[in-house]
Amino acid sequence: MTSPVQGSQPESLYPELDEAALAQYFAALTGDETAPLAPARAAEVAEARALVAPVPVRIPGAGEDLLDGVLWTHLTGDRARPAIVMPSPWTDLGWLAYAVQATRFAYSGYNVLAYTARGFGRSEGEVEVGGPLDIEDGSRALDFLIERTGGEPTRVGFLGDSYGSGISQLVAAHDHRVDAVVALSTWGDLGEAFYENTTRHTEAVRKLLAAAQNARLSKRTQQVFDDVLADRNVDETLQWAAERSPYTYVAALNSRQVPVFFAHAWHETLFPSNQTLRMFHALTGPKRINMSIGDHSGPEMTGIVGLPNRIWTDAHRWLGHHLQDDDNGIDTEGQVVSQIMWNKALESRPTWAAVTGSTQRLYLASPGATGDHTLADGPDTGWSLSIQTGADTPATVADEIILTGYDEMAGNPKVYPTAAISRADAGVWVTAPLPVTTGLRGVPRLRLTYTPSADRSTFVAHLFDVAPSGSAHIVTHAPFTRLDGEPGVAVTADIELQATGYDVPAGHRLMLVIDTRDPFYGDANAPRATLTLSSPAADPSHLELPLR
Repeated sequence: MTSPVQGSQPESLYPELDEAALAQYFAALTGDETAPLAPARAAEVAEARALVAPVPVRIPGAGEDLLDGVLWTHLTGDRARPAIVMPSPWTDLGWLAYAVQATRFAYSGYNVLAYTARGFGRSEGEVEVGGPLDIEDGSRALDFLIERTGGEPTRVGFLGDSYGSGISQLVAAHDHRVDAVVALSTWGDLGEAFYENTTRHTEAVRKLLAAAQNARLSKRTQQVFDDVLADRNVDETLQWAAERSPYTYVAALNSRQVPVFFAHAWHETLFPSNQTLRMFHALTGPKRINMSIGDHSGPEMTGIVGLPNRIWTDAHRWLGHHLQDDDNGIDTEGQVVSQIMWNKALESRPTWAAVTGSTQRLYLASPGATGDHTLADGPDTGWSLSIQTGADTPATVADEIILTGYDEMAGNPKVYPTAAISRADAGVWVTAPLPVTTGLRGVPRLRLTYTPSADRSTFVAHLFDVAPSGSAHIVTHAPFTRLDGEPGVAVTADIELQATGYDVPAGHRLMLVIDTRDPFYGDANAPRATLTLSSPAADPSHLELPLR
């Protein structure tokens, strides 16, 4: 794999983030000129300047590498205050991405330190992806804040988006001084984010590399990314990832009952939702997760630039309750708040287990009147269907990482032409038109038997909502890869599709598509191989749907 050229313009995980607007905001905050700002923003800056002073700082991190940051302290009063530390996202912008929200937290009574993670922007060191040096950086940043503000804070919170969210969880697991965490668009199990059901998330790794073109990746970090793309050294990569996974240290968080707030997108393509939900399940302290339409960091983006945003509102409420004893009600609300596709309604549930009211099993069955195989209420065994490997179909995860999610948030989800899906390259199963609107809530599960003609095989399961016109929107999906199997011997794949909150309108049909390639994933199939899908009488192939 050839690494991007250092110094070239990186791709952005934040395509709608206005760097110039953030820079103007911070310049106005630290100077006297508010003319370039909109009136409401200028008034906000004027109010903040009367109370807080943001000062650029250089923070001694691990190994005495200096980290670039800004410290917001208060101009009047010497009372002890709560503190918030904000490690930066995966972007050259570093701490600037937090300029507006850090100011708002400071205005609300906190001392705030935002810093650029090592290896990015003007921070020294190399990118370690949440490794021991990053954890030490977080603790040293807190030391620095305490020293500069003249005393121990009353309580401490860590807040991060994307990369900073993983670092925030890891620091909280290792540093007993951290009292609460906000983790937006985060990971719980980095190994599962790289390898889902043994399938490599190659496009996600390419996107991360492209966004870090100007960063200084450590040799080990570069090797891990190269290894995922080259399909080698899997065990070593998983060991590296485990050290950087908050899930590995969940017992430490639980021992102190650290309150953790997550926000995630249903169609997250960098850190798929199920691995974050596994972390959420494992936590026993106060916790909350907001699930939203969109992709990585999209749902919280408007809040980063200072516009109204329910994710950031809840982040403020979470830290307000756990760090300032605000009686704002967030502790009595449900642990789970779901934004439903596509009506955008918000549903609150007391626990994740309560998200799913019941389940329905649909069996993969023989062809029906439409010519496609059917999803039936009862088992139908004895059939088989062979598909060839090596050809992509229109059944894909998305057009582009992140950007397709922005279209979803704008009410324009990708439209899939289901008639264009080659039935030689994919197995297709459909329900009859649904008599009533059907709410899917939770994690669908697929059990599928297939016989590969080669020792290695990959398939991707896509679940679609199909309108009477034949056009479709994606509900959810999951890949599966079998390595080092035996040709001609049946394999039973039992997998979870990514969690979903989706209303399928009455008159629409559900369509399950099994194909062998997707540009988002590494493909283990041998050239010109086949997968023969089937449904044994002793163990019928089926799809289990979580219902509202």
